[in-house]
Amino acid sequence: MPADPLHRAGKPQRSTTSQPPSGSRASAIEVRRSTRRRRTVSAYREGDRTVVLIPARMSEAEEQRWVTVMLDKLAAQESRRTLGDTELAERARRLSDQYFGGRARPASVRWVTNQNTRWGSCTPSEGSIRLSHRLQGMPEYVIDYVLLHELAHLLVPGHGPRFWELLEAYPRTERARGYLEGVVAAERLPHVPGARGERPRGE
Repeated sequence: MPADPLHRAGKPQRSTTSQPPSGSRASAIEVRRSTRRRRTVSAYREGDRTVVLIPARMSEAEEQRWVTVMLDKLAAQESRRTLGDTELAERARRLSDQYFGGRARPASVRWVTNQNTRWGSCTPSEGSIRLSHRLQGMPEYVIDYVLLHELAHLLVPGHGPRFWELLEAYPRTERARGYLEGVVAAERLPHVPGARGERPRGE
């Protein structure tokens, strides 16, 4: 197996392979523990699997948390290609068909650069949906969640029980909400670590 030139962490002490969470692009996840790796966590694609490199002393709970974090970061890197407005509208149509039986039909779906305090907005009377440009580059399941959130407003204007019942059909709602909450929290920090190498909290 060829070594990745960007991740020379020495011979791994232990390596484990597991199936990825639902929706992941890779077919398997391999976690490699190294005694030489003290602080950082890294991840990269290797063929049809994702390799996550962690310090050997990391606990199983920490391992699971960092695998999730790095999968999200890799997914974000891989979706950097910006969807145009036409592609965004087509994506919204497919999501409406899949989760809402095609009942939500927006007249327009587009990116905007003037929404810095919200991820998306909808004007039901006009049938228009606008997504913040800050979503560009985030994992696809996060963009899909925001699209579905705004599509649901075409059917239910407020945020009452009927609205959230609609979103329950999307299996990654809670994960997407957690991701966005994490982004908001990270923006309040004085420094956000780089995507390819992360330092576990408390180091």
